[in-house]
Amino acid sequence: MDLCGHATLASAHVLWQQGQATTDEIRFLTRSGILTALNKQGEIELNFPLEPDEPAPPPANLLAALNISPTYVGKNRFDYLVEADSENTLRHLEPDFRLLATVPCRGVIVTSPSADPQFDFVSRAFFPRLGVDEDPVCGSAHCCLVNFWRKRLGKSEFVAFQVSARGGVVKVRVVKDRVFLSGKATTVARGELLVEGDEP
Repeated sequence: MDLCGHATLASAHVLWQQGQATTDEIRFLTRSGILTALNKQGEIELNFPLEPDEPAPPPANLLAALNISPTYVGKNRFDYLVEADSENTLRHLEPDFRLLATVPCRGVIVTSPSADPQFDFVSRAFFPRLGVDEDPVCGSAHCCLVNFWRKRLGKSEFVAFQVSARGGVVKVRVVKDRVFLSGKATTVARGELLVEGDEP
């Protein structure tokens, strides 16, 4: 998951794994406010604010950078949301990141219905203006996507798949103006940071 989502998920995972957290809920104070992580039988559930989009005209360079004809374009306060006509189109996107970085927004989320019946929808998320061409599994994108698909599918709980090169399954549900994202975290590296004056 992206930005504070990545950091919150990773931090909670490490705290529980190292035995430094003794309860099933951890609260983090972030620039977005209080975020909570809940340990639910091996999965971590994060609690975020809903970020709904509204239909919007595509700005200059957006469609050229993606090289698709969208079925929908919207925008929330951070990102543009683009619906592709199929998962096949979405998977084969090769954005022009230099051009995409000129679009006046934080990032661009592209979504479509899933071709696999085990998933409700699929997505990709691009943030070249932040130095991240493609976020592998983006938490904040799903805070927008859940509202988009809730209106189209008429339900409030989803199993989504982000079809980046790494990919990732995200279970997402919405309750009023809050979004609950859950998934599994895996430790892929360990390291030690030495502060000046520490013994090597």
